[in-house]
Amino acid sequence: MKQALIVVDYQNDFVTGSLGFPGAEALDGPICGKIRAARVAGADVLFTLDTHGSDYLDCMEGKCIPIPHCIEDTDGWRLYGGVAGEISTADAVFIKHTYGSLALAEHLSERQYDRIELCGLVTDICVLSNAVLARAACPEAEIVVDARAVSSADRAAHERALAALERIYVTVVNRG
Repeated sequence: MKQALIVVDYQNDFVTGSLGFPGAEALDGPICGKIRAARVAGADVLFTLDTHGSDYLDCMEGKCIPIPHCIEDTDGWRLYGGVAGEISTADAVFIKHTYGSLALAEHLSERQYDRIELCGLVTDICVLSNAVLARAACPEAEIVVDARAVSSADRAAHERALAALERIYVTVVNRG
């Protein structure tokens, strides 16, 4: 069985930086555990990095969320905590300039994984976007999101996103 773990945007700016929120740091241990378990299982470990330039406020996202974040090569752009120590040169890293990564979707489509798990931040924006792309890229795959390994500053939006994921046949585990 071909498996992949996708760690979505677990970057400093989403944990302790400009878009950080209480509780985001608590995902570090669970995500590190998922990375280690994926490696033991022989799964591919994939990372997305939200990435912007100094012109962020001029783009569509910057006009909607006028808070500069994940500016390339800054501390806020780098992976957070223990997760930063888990990345390997063998892992694919997808730089993305918007919520979902088309390059990630192409990678998934080329490999046709049987099982894909997503974890990271933020549930109702980038995790949701990349899960939808994963479903489109691998329509027959089992896609899983562990509710203990994703989060959002907006708890109601987090819950709505988990419900939306279930509607596209993403298995949400450890919910509630």
